[in-house]
Amino acid sequence: MQKTIKRRDVDLSDVHFSTAIHPLLQRVYAARGITSDQQLQHSLRRLHQPQVFKGLSQAVELLADAVTRQRKVLVVGDFDADGATSCALAVLALRAMGLQQVDFLVPNRFDYGYGLTPEIVAVAAGLRPEIIVTVDNGISSIDGVAAAKARGMQVIVTDHHLPGRQLPAADAIVNPNQGQCGFPSKHLAGVGVIFYVMSALRTGLRERQWFVRAGISEPNMADYLDLVALGTVADVVPLDDNNRILVHQGIQRIRAGRARPGILAMLEVAGREARRLVAADLGYVVGPRLNAAGRLDDMSLGIQCLLCDSAQLVREMALELDDLNRDRKAIESGMQQEAMKSLDALHIDGDGDLPWGLCLYDSNWHQGVIGILASRIKDRFHRPVIAFADSGGGEIKGSARSIAGLHIRDALDAVAAAHPGLLSKFGGHAMAAGLSLQRECLEAFQRAFDAVVREQLTEADLQAQILSDGELQPVDFALGLAQTLREAGPWGQHFPEPLFDGEFQLLKQRLVGDKHLKMVVAPTQDDQQLIDAIAFNIDPEVWPDPQVKRVKLAYRLDVNEFRGRQSVQLIVEYLQGL
Repeated sequence: MQKTIKRRDVDLSDVHFSTAIHPLLQRVYAARGITSDQQLQHSLRRLHQPQVFKGLSQAVELLADAVTRQRKVLVVGDFDADGATSCALAVLALRAMGLQQVDFLVPNRFDYGYGLTPEIVAVAAGLRPEIIVTVDNGISSIDGVAAAKARGMQVIVTDHHLPGRQLPAADAIVNPNQGQCGFPSKHLAGVGVIFYVMSALRTGLRERQWFVRAGISEPNMADYLDLVALGTVADVVPLDDNNRILVHQGIQRIRAGRARPGILAMLEVAGREARRLVAADLGYVVGPRLNAAGRLDDMSLGIQCLLCDSAQLVREMALELDDLNRDRKAIESGMQQEAMKSLDALHIDGDGDLPWGLCLYDSNWHQGVIGILASRIKDRFHRPVIAFADSGGGEIKGSARSIAGLHIRDALDAVAAAHPGLLSKFGGHAMAAGLSLQRECLEAFQRAFDAVVREQLTEADLQAQILSDGELQPVDFALGLAQTLREAGPWGQHFPEPLFDGEFQLLKQRLVGDKHLKMVVAPTQDDQQLIDAIAFNIDPEVWPDPQVKRVKLAYRLDVNEFRGRQSVQLIVEYLQGL
């Protein structure tokens, strides 16, 4: 798909940076709403305080009683990286605070689906917990919470997903997105929510003199920030000020080697050095390996990898996760080819007849990988996409990914309101959601979803656009500036890594692996300045093209390290022959 490059509008009239910050970086920060050095301070003292968190005091009271009375607690997680890190953090923190009977349970997505369902409550009952704590799920578990209460269990829901019209009848609900919650940051990941809960619990236990009476040391909550950083980045939540502090602090601990052995092992298996870690490594290296367990097998493996302290065992688990991730990539590649064939068969790729809300289904698709497939197709055609797979009993499950301008959960809510009974269930965020419906209802849903998308978007919204921070001059292609930009994050969702654009002479090009294009380019202003560049996941039917001698690039300025030598490298996000 042809994309247009738009340069960001930057107003520098009201910025107050010190001269220590590079002028280019000042421009980049200003384009992201940062106007002073103070906003770049990532001290934990600048975190939002928990006192205005609705439901937190009730949750802390219940958990403090559980710890001091040694009641049995079961943490029920989710099968993605946010759920896994949330689960590990809750178990580790409760154990460190002296709770002797704490275990976890994560639903297998293929057997039980998402959240605290009545079915998973029945499984949980076999472990005989007195209290269930949900992490990264539960806000939509009306029936599951009722089932747990009916069995005499208390339930604490900690979640960050958007609530529906009805809330579960839990004993406590901690979710920044529930009504009348005054917590300023609505973008906490599930792991961020449980971090706040555990931090407040430590304070509550301190006030009860528990640590003194039990003869144990208070845990340092900062020790869990590696998990918070991983879950936050992997869940692709917006990196607002609060989340950037959490992620920055977690990254600093990982770089210093003060991280869970499982995280360090996954980095080692992937060939990444912890000391050079950036946020993107959590999102594209560690997160996918952790997610692979939940997508193809059982997330319990990923959680055990995060909980384990044995260097030998975590390496074995990290290798197993790496193998699962390779399998996931192979399955995803096959599904993507099948999806593209289906679209090609409709003869709609270039003539404007593509549905605005795109729904794809194949009975052979793997339901653990449909989310990634939806994301890939969304990126290719720049429109909301839902990929469906069979889930048994005549039901299909869909994973949705959206574009700017369409809140995907609200769009599904609009479909459900207009067509009662069409959807079995749904939930999610602005940019990603999940849903279930009967297979026989798919065509009706496709029409309804497309209609809602057409109501909420315009044709201009469907034109893929790349936001650029402008053009670099030859003097800017310097190792020092590349390192400065690399360290200036953490970069992530809603706080994107700097992206630049420009025209270059294409001097060399060759295929690396199956679909990566390695290039040597030179700025048009200085054809003697040779710069390495690489574009990942290109179309091998288009590139390399020996006829193309000049290209337009959108790229990130990066540092390549090879055999101890560092050099400037362009990571190409968009490539167009001229």
